[in-house]
Amino acid sequence: MTNAEILACIDHTLLKPVAGWQDILKLCGEALDWHTASVCIPPCYVKAAQDEFGGGLTICTVVGFPLGYSIAAAKILETERAVLSGAAEIDMVINIADVKSGHFDWVEEEIRLLRKAAAGRILKVIVETCYLTADEKIRLCEIVTRSGADYIKTSTGFGSAGAAPEDIRLFKAHIGPEVKIKAAGGIKTREQMVAFIEAGASRIGTSSAAVLAARGGPEGP
Repeated sequence: MTNAEILACIDHTLLKPVAGWQDILKLCGEALDWHTASVCIPPCYVKAAQDEFGGGLTICTVVGFPLGYSIAAAKILETERAVLSGAAEIDMVINIADVKSGHFDWVEEEIRLLRKAAAGRILKVIVETCYLTADEKIRLCEIVTRSGADYIKTSTGFGSAGAAPEDIRLFKAHIGPEVKIKAAGGIKTREQMVAFIEAGASRIGTSSAAVLAARGGPEGP
């Protein structure tokens, strides 16, 4: 697998709370140079990035991030504002407290509401696998499929653990044919990126795309 093929799967990510505008500008410039799938940036920077780079850059942002337990109305407003500001992709965090309370119907309804609020943009659903049982993961695969979301995503990167290849394989076995998989959290090496793609992920959320530049850039091995 070439570096260019890997980079085309990467959401080049910077979600640290101390990220400044110069950091975001650098991230966006790298994404354009390396032809990554998108940049994933905090909601407060979406409009500025859209104004700076226009349609040349695919902007992804997060909603209900990183804990997921804000009320649905707040997540809907976040999503609507992100779309108006220029976001092409939305990564939402489910309400994990609802999962743990057994309110799977509430989780599904929230995803459906955000699917509508996203107004045709790509919607990725972060389920935070580190907090879930195998049965909960399978149930959420079914919910994400029924809700019409585009992706199921493993992790925020802010939980107790990140992506694991076995979760990608579990997702692959239980999602519908129209749903794709995004692996995120703790993915730092080229070898890990390849392993997750080979396991079935079509997107990788990472802040470590620069490791590919160190290996010869997009055209390198």
